[in-house]
Amino acid sequence: MISIIIPILNEAKSIGNLLFHLIEQATQQHRFEIIIVDGGSSDGSQDIVSEFISGRLQSRSNKDLSDNVTVSLIPSEKGRAKQMNLGAKKAIGHILYFLHADSFPPKNYDQLIINEVNKGNQAGCFRLQFDSNHWWLRLASWLTQFSWRACRGGDQSLFITNALFKDIGGYDEDYIIYEDNMLINELYKRKQFIVINKKIQTSSRLYEKHGVWKLQYHFWSIYVKKWFGASADDLYLYYKKHIS
Repeated sequence: MISIIIPILNEAKSIGNLLFHLIEQATQQHRFEIIIVDGGSSDGSQDIVSEFISGRLQSRSNKDLSDNVTVSLIPSEKGRAKQMNLGAKKAIGHILYFLHADSFPPKNYDQLIINEVNKGNQAGCFRLQFDSNHWWLRLASWLTQFSWRACRGGDQSLFITNALFKDIGGYDEDYIIYEDNMLINELYKRKQFIVINKKIQTSSRLYEKHGVWKLQYHFWSIYVKKWFGASADDLYLYYKKHIS
């Protein structure tokens, strides 16, 4: 069983579409649960999830909702690391799948993940595709098919066995940002990471808001600052000043 864990904070524009996408693109052969962990949304995100759970939210397709899936909504303190750790504590699946609310996995994503776990690969992600035709974002997306550590990020989603996640200790809640990278770093140290050569599509909204080159510069700066030993607080202050 796969437990899909999605941290949200004001994701009303995408969360409904994502929930239907997850069901419509699954193989329908496996049981899975979707755990939405809300960090205090004020835009009606919780109402959309609640309507989905109750069956009042209508899909744009004619595909019936699967009996193999359960969906739950959990309130949490704000902070993705805290939200994802809480979701993991509630999860009952052998495999945990952490997913951003604006990232849409490929067709048969559930079987693709299970195939890798059955091969002995306990953690990994999909390659990335931005919903943008900007040449740099297309190049950056293309590079994510390779196993280079520098090409990893939370937008690619992350699957990990529940046992390995617990052994590592989960996400480091000291990190308000960069929490995905900290866990991925630990997985690379253990040589437990595989890239599935199928594309997950993610939003380029931050690049559109700040500009591609400006945002990329700030992301690189955060990466370099961490390389040179910046603390979790230092990274968050930089992010808050230049991006948030």
